[in-house]
Amino acid sequence: MFIGEHSHTLDSKNRLAIPAKFRDQLGKKAVITRGLDESLQLYPTKSWEEIAQKLGNMSIGEGGARSFVRLMLSGASEVSLDRLGRILVPQYLKDYAKLKKDTIVNGLFNRIEIWEKTNWNKYKAKAEKDSTKVAEKLGELGIF
Repeated sequence: MFIGEHSHTLDSKNRLAIPAKFRDQLGKKAVITRGLDESLQLYPTKSWEEIAQKLGNMSIGEGGARSFVRLMLSGASEVSLDRLGRILVPQYLKDYAKLKKDTIVNGLFNRIEIWEKTNWNKYKAKAEKDSTKVAEKLGELGIF
């Protein structure tokens, strides 16, 4: 399980160190793709295969689903962790997430999200502000 928020630096060659505590779970190869809210998602290969299967089975008749599947699957790239635990972020994904030097690497149960630090801080501030409303809705559903 991936959990936690970690600050890391994207180097001039687009390499990003993955937190040491995530590396064993991630394995030697992983899949990185576009995420939501201008973030990237990094999946262990096995988890990605399950997600890709679900995406591949979505109806292509509905425009929104078709667009989402295209973005996720066409944006995916297999990456390998080097001996220092770094991945190479493809330039098109770096551009999509507006990554600069300072990044945030978040563990989110079955995946890792990668954010440009300023964007993450803005997103997090808004989410924290809205957390009471969200907790109430989850309580109504019996989740929280």
